[in-house]
Amino acid sequence: MSRKLFPGPKLRRFREQQNLTQAEFADSLGLSASYLNQIENNQRPLTASVLLRLSSAYNVDLQALSDEDDDRLAAEIHEALSDPLFQGQLINLRELKDVVGASPALISRFLTLYRAYRESEESYRQLAERLSASDDRNPADGAQFPYEESRDYFYIRNNYVGELDQAAEQLQAEQGFRIGHMEDDLTRYLWEHHEVSRALLDNETSHTATRRYDPKTRTLYLSERQPSERRAFHLAYQIARLEHAELMEQLVQEAHFASREGAAVCRVGLANYFAGALLMPYTLFLAEAKRQRYDLEKLELRFGVTFESVCHRLSTLQRPGAKGIPFYFVRVDMAGNISKRQSASSFHFARSGGACPLWNVHEAFAAPSKVLTQLAQMPDGKTYFCIARAVTKTGGGYLNPTRRFAIGLGCELEYASQLVYSTGVDLDNQSAITPIGPSCRVCERRHCAQRAFPPIGKRLEVHENQRSFEPYTFE
Repeated sequence: MSRKLFPGPKLRRFREQQNLTQAEFADSLGLSASYLNQIENNQRPLTASVLLRLSSAYNVDLQALSDEDDDRLAAEIHEALSDPLFQGQLINLRELKDVVGASPALISRFLTLYRAYRESEESYRQLAERLSASDDRNPADGAQFPYEESRDYFYIRNNYVGELDQAAEQLQAEQGFRIGHMEDDLTRYLWEHHEVSRALLDNETSHTATRRYDPKTRTLYLSERQPSERRAFHLAYQIARLEHAELMEQLVQEAHFASREGAAVCRVGLANYFAGALLMPYTLFLAEAKRQRYDLEKLELRFGVTFESVCHRLSTLQRPGAKGIPFYFVRVDMAGNISKRQSASSFHFARSGGACPLWNVHEAFAAPSKVLTQLAQMPDGKTYFCIARAVTKTGGGYLNPTRRFAIGLGCELEYASQLVYSTGVDLDNQSAITPIGPSCRVCERRHCAQRAFPPIGKRLEVHENQRSFEPYTFE
């Protein structure tokens, strides 16, 4: 299932950074200049033996030469170019991958410009709505672009923040916090090291807040409606705020966010990251995940956290030299809205609109507490092993609505055999693969009976005397 590697432009940029001629670089790798020239122009793949020589001679991180980042950038720009702003035929993914490989920095800047355009368009739309709205209308305030900024920050970092991850792991080791039983330990630590006390909010006073910190009284208020694992997470979050505020601010400043709101959202995300890393220390969690073959429910019990937290943590295990499986993680509500998404793989989520209806994450609502599996293939030809399960978050009372979500976790097919959920699944059965896409508006797949919208940029074919199983046909 392994794919040939064609990192020609990346290899050429690396050589130029080393101030080496093609002949000098080829000689250091034991290759002819003509052979290296073919590799740099993607006329030959980079073989395993050359990879090993490159790693030995220049201490190159082999992951940096993979095409996962290029694939993700190509998928993002493919979606951007499907905007009606760019009228005409869509450029196919193969061509886009060539462009990304040749100049990833230019593509990143184009996407930054496109997001700025989108933000401007959204601001204009909202302003128009407010000006034309009647007194009884209540249009939504503010766009969600700050959240997109924060998501992009973690995306660029491959969903791994080493500075915070290592600080959390070191704190757990030094203090000996008990894995799976951290609420009492973290409560004691906050009092002994920061003189911060914890208090519980009863049902009547905590209907709007799950956590509230009062800096004047140095009291952290937590809702009693939450289970112990959630309270432990909030305690860990507060430790991040008290001990690593300067580090988190430095990380945020280095990212140069376009808005104050985006920076604020990222600070919250970084504190949440630290909290997850403290409850599930990297080295121990990765070792246990491998030992249990990534059995999510066993990890949930072992570390005393929620199913969602386990899945999210698995998507962050990308420490250089000690990487786990590159997972994607997603949370979807019953209306199909994606409320959380992180990915260490090249799996591409649409930034707007609903997710693909053929994706098994939607089926999870019909089978509560059951883990579903699926072999799914994206339009770029990559096949993923997808896991999905529904979760509920009770409101703490009959009149408080229960929130329901579906959690999706997945990886490229080549890693699937390492997962307990692949037991009994024929991973080589091509007929069992479900073709999916990022969303209907940017998916060019034909013959899809579940399509909700025609793809942007394609001319519809309307047959007045014929009706097929496909809602839309197009040229």
